[in-house]
Amino acid sequence: VIIGLLAIMLTALTVAKEWENGSMELLLSTPVRPAEIVLGKLIPYFLLALFDVLVVFVLALTVFRIPFEGSFLLYMLACAVYVTGALALGLVISVVTRQQQAAIQFAFAVGLLPSFIFSGFIFPIENMPLFFRWFTALFPQRWFLLISRTLFLSEAGFSPLAPAFWGIGLFAVFMIILAVFKFKTDVEP
Repeated sequence: VIIGLLAIMLTALTVAKEWENGSMELLLSTPVRPAEIVLGKLIPYFLLALFDVLVVFVLALTVFRIPFEGSFLLYMLACAVYVTGALALGLVISVVTRQQQAAIQFAFAVGLLPSFIFSGFIFPIENMPLFFRWFTALFPQRWFLLISRTLFLSEAGFSPLAPAFWGIGLFAVFMIILAVFKFKTDVEP
């Protein structure tokens, strides 16, 4: 929940601030393509978010004494894919809203509510009505939580987690494509 919300908020607020301050106009006056701008905005925050993942992971092991049974590399791969999708979602929010106030409200609504309601974090997915069980498949938080729980509690390999990796991977790819598509090279909203 912390990592997903942090990743969405990082890109949503900073890029929206650039739109409000007018510094995005300078960037748009260069011969850089939207795909390059999107990647340029994602990479630094990706590295920062992965550092945050490591901090949370170390705190979970040392302070809260949560045992970790699975593959650390597989867990970091899942974190990388999940963080990429969350950062791209934040970028989509900032490109669409272009205002910090709207971006923060939209980021909380899109990032926080699905994390609590549709991920299985508070309400078990097995206890939900059939429609909502299917509906939760749209949210990467559900798949990332499944991967995290499985890797913390067992020595599972990639095969049983493949559908979850597909879920967060498809979300990440879709969000990056949407961010590039929605990124307008004109200054007018």
